[in-house]
Amino acid sequence: MKNLTPLKILCIAIASFFVSCSDKTEDIPADVKINDFVWGGMNAYYLWQENVSDLADNRFSNREQLNSYLAGFDSPDNLFNQLLDYPSEYPKDPNRVFSWIVDDYIALEESFQGIRTTTGLKIVVANYNDGSQNVYAYVRDVAIGSSADANGVTRGMIISEVDGIQLTLANFRDLLTAESFTIGLADYNGGNPTANGTTINVTSSVVEENPVKIANVPYNDGVNKIGYLLFNQFSTSYDDELNTAFAYFKSEAITDLVIDLRYNGGGSVRTATYLGSMITGQFNEEVFSQQEWNSKVMNNSGGYDFKNYFTNEIDNGQVNEAINSLELSRIYFIVTDNSASASELVINALKAYIDVSLVGTQTYGKHVGSITLYDSDNYTKNGPNFDSSHTWAMQPIVLEIQNKNGENAPEGFIPDVEIVEDPSNLGVLGEADEPLLERTIQLIVNGTRISQSTSEKPNVRKVWNTNMSYPDNNNMYVELQR
Repeated sequence: MKNLTPLKILCIAIASFFVSCSDKTEDIPADVKINDFVWGGMNAYYLWQENVSDLADNRFSNREQLNSYLAGFDSPDNLFNQLLDYPSEYPKDPNRVFSWIVDDYIALEESFQGIRTTTGLKIVVANYNDGSQNVYAYVRDVAIGSSADANGVTRGMIISEVDGIQLTLANFRDLLTAESFTIGLADYNGGNPTANGTTINVTSSVVEENPVKIANVPYNDGVNKIGYLLFNQFSTSYDDELNTAFAYFKSEAITDLVIDLRYNGGGSVRTATYLGSMITGQFNEEVFSQQEWNSKVMNNSGGYDFKNYFTNEIDNGQVNEAINSLELSRIYFIVTDNSASASELVINALKAYIDVSLVGTQTYGKHVGSITLYDSDNYTKNGPNFDSSHTWAMQPIVLEIQNKNGENAPEGFIPDVEIVEDPSNLGVLGEADEPLLERTIQLIVNGTRISQSTSEKPNVRKVWNTNMSYPDNNNMYVELQR
């Protein structure tokens, strides 16, 4: 496997005339040590470091000046947020900078692997159509093994109340993120749901969810044998499960494959590269994607070429096995505005090699990635002088990612066939008559590219979804190691 292992970046001098990665053990006041970690990591790796004056290598002439600056922030997150840039390339929302800091890196690590404390409800919150402050939630999926799953919550249910209280714009976050609560179901009623008296109790628990949720063959007319994969997160812990799904598709001799990324906000670049290699196989060791880091990283790379390559094997430190490749020359993706980062990476990378068709709605638009930085001399969890006295970690944007032709889509990808999910008729995921999959099958079988008409589109004004409460929401990352 060519250069697919995590990037091994050299220790980068940060304002090297008075502090560097190798001398973090020098005397630093206790009250600024965590802030020093924040500033140092952002100075070394932040993609837009050169645009932030307080991160400039010559910003401070000595350690005392830096310490004085750091002492001016009462918490690491306040400092972190002060150091963020707002690039103009995200015109849809200037606050979409995608970097964050956490005070519990254990929860962050678990979230990357699909381990979360959750009721299992995967919901979208939307405004009532009557213009009031009321909102409702519709269930788009349920986590297997969760309380919601055990208690009979299913996709398509409408929730108008929690603990007998009508959901509103002011209260829905508090009510729907409580540890335990009772949902009150409702009839859709044209987007102005009315309670129907049915209630279900749900309680949060730790759930480890397999992102490879459905792998089946929902359509076979004797000519077209279409495989379907519902894939919800690019999690390295399930690379083998993903590969097993492709072994199944190979054994079924499918003619076409639909990969459903409608709720996939991203994850590991390495897993994205594996998925691209499973779909194809005929491009082994050719460039899958290429990365642009800040100039300090690019100039101190130790010979790394900042490219990811198609591969014929999984080697993620836990699994080593041959990839089950389908060698497809065309692929179909179901996408929505919740399809982001690593999902968009796979689409973009494959567009440079094979025919790629999209069904659904415009994707989120995120072509930048991050790494997890810990408080150690080289910012890795196993690095020297790792500070175990706290659990702060950062997830700053450190790279822009492109396909082999240097292309990406900051505004997201526009589908070939547009169709919006309708809360009144969500269908069953993985079944041939589920509306988005049905439209994709029509595209494959008949070449039908007719999008929904304006009159067909449901009037759904979404304000929130469950993924927004997770620390890794819409994240794409590479693994940094020494």
